[in-house]
Amino acid sequence: MLGLKMATDPRWVNLVEKSIEEILTDHAYCEQKAASSCISLIVTYSQYPDIVSSLTPIVEEEWGHFKMVLEELRIRNLTLGKPRKDEYVNLLQQKIKSIRPQYDKLLTQLLINALIEARSCERFKLLSQYCADLDLRKFYKKLMVSEAGHYTLFLKLAKSYFDPQLVDTVFDKMLELETQILSKIDLRGDRMH
Repeated sequence: MLGLKMATDPRWVNLVEKSIEEILTDHAYCEQKAASSCISLIVTYSQYPDIVSSLTPIVEEEWGHFKMVLEELRIRNLTLGKPRKDEYVNLLQQKIKSIRPQYDKLLTQLLINALIEARSCERFKLLSQYCADLDLRKFYKKLMVSEAGHYTLFLKLAKSYFDPQLVDTVFDKMLELETQILSKIDLRGDRMH
């Protein structure tokens, strides 16, 4: 369903379990960035009613996820650390700039969001299946379903504004770029991506 061309190495879950505070901190900031990204799209493309009406609830949902992650930290007597640079997202955005001149900026922004949501969904699925902490398994299963919905929403929005074949072509190129990125960055248990 997600169309990702490269699966996350299953050893990632083992790395995550060694640094729960770090992964929860990183996850919290990923949720904050997801909410901010949707706000940015709403503000930039306010002339498109479907973007405003579709993404406004996502902002609220992503911020709700941020608060849920904070609660997971609190339950474990852990603290929210400082935000950190997201190497995956930064490299993804840099690589996509190389194809952006050929395509509409709105299209690429919607598809970047779809891709990040797809990868998050895939990682949440791994945590929901293999994490030793049963409470975290339940937590990530619930979030996995939500991320899958966000992924499909971004694709649906892209296909409502652009030719669906073009959307599929551009998204396939992005998936190839993402595979290149993942093959070059280290597998880390303190990062969601």
